[in-house]
Amino acid sequence: MNSQLADFIELHTDAIVEGAIRFARSVEVATVLDDAALRDHLPDIVAAIVADLRTPQTRAEEIEKSEGRAVAPPGRARSAAGTHALHRAHSGYSIANLVSEYRALRASVLRLWADAPECAAASHEDVTRFNEAIDEAIAESVSHYATEVERWRNIFLGVLGHDLRSPLSAIVMTSEMIARMAVDAPVADAAQRLIRSVERMRVLLDNLLVYNRAQTGVGFQIEKHDTDLVPCCHEEIELLRASLPGARIHFRAPASVRGRFDAGHIREALSNLVVNAYKYGARGGEIEVELREEPTGAELSVANAGTEIPREQFDLMFEPLRRAGLAADEETERASLGLGLFIVKQIALAHAGSIRAESADGHTTFRLRLPRS
Repeated sequence: MNSQLADFIELHTDAIVEGAIRFARSVEVATVLDDAALRDHLPDIVAAIVADLRTPQTRAEEIEKSEGRAVAPPGRARSAAGTHALHRAHSGYSIANLVSEYRALRASVLRLWADAPECAAASHEDVTRFNEAIDEAIAESVSHYATEVERWRNIFLGVLGHDLRSPLSAIVMTSEMIARMAVDAPVADAAQRLIRSVERMRVLLDNLLVYNRAQTGVGFQIEKHDTDLVPCCHEEIELLRASLPGARIHFRAPASVRGRFDAGHIREALSNLVVNAYKYGARGGEIEVELREEPTGAELSVANAGTEIPREQFDLMFEPLRRAGLAADEETERASLGLGLFIVKQIALAHAGSIRAESADGHTTFRLRLPRS
């Protein structure tokens, strides 16, 4: 396909790239890049734009590209735009800096083209195709940049979680030893407060590691055993009553609910749901917990009175690093990572079960359904 603009860009590639490099040189980053690093894959990106301008496309393909729905052929190697994004991510560029580079590249081409004599004979289709090609390169770069940043964030969380376990364990053991040796009550009380604080840190750390495993595709690992959920849930409720003295927790269950479950993680899910109800429910309100046996398994529900939750927020509540609303206790809210309901969902999925919420008439109920086997 003949394209005057493609021929023009190919002829003036050096000038276009130099204009983009001048802009890249003006970006302040932690590591100063030399001209070779600044040039990076810019010539390859320009070549890809030229090739795109010379490639015939149907009206449907044009619409797909303009809407960002064009699908890369299977097995296609990473594009120059994708590789450029990875280099810039590792060089300290922000995503805004990355997009600005493409804006500078676009401006460089259009400025040179506007000053060229042949510009008067240019077709509107040429300029449109050029803008589509630039936008497609931006979309590819942003996608690869975001994926790389997420990958390194997950690596950081994994390493952080692993490395913090040892010092936390040492603090716990030392605190317990001080508590046993303490003669004065103030020292013993201080040691117990330290132990409780470290245990809280351990819970937060475990939650981060669950999030990290889910984000890296490892998944939530459970070990199912033949279990009666009634005594497990009853014991967890007693612990929650002790740790949440301001909560009025009522628990109903039949004599027995047996099946193959990971009892420890079911208790964790129950704890997260009750704590969530305590944090976001009406202050001093009652929390109703019920365990029921169903034909295919068990259902654990946690209900509380409080502000109704809009239906459009139900799915978002189970996303990581989100909170269900405004907690009554601001200090508790600041200490939360917003992972409680996310972990409940991971536990449900690991059991091939489900978790859903419903909110009406001033009451919110979470229902955790677990297949028996």
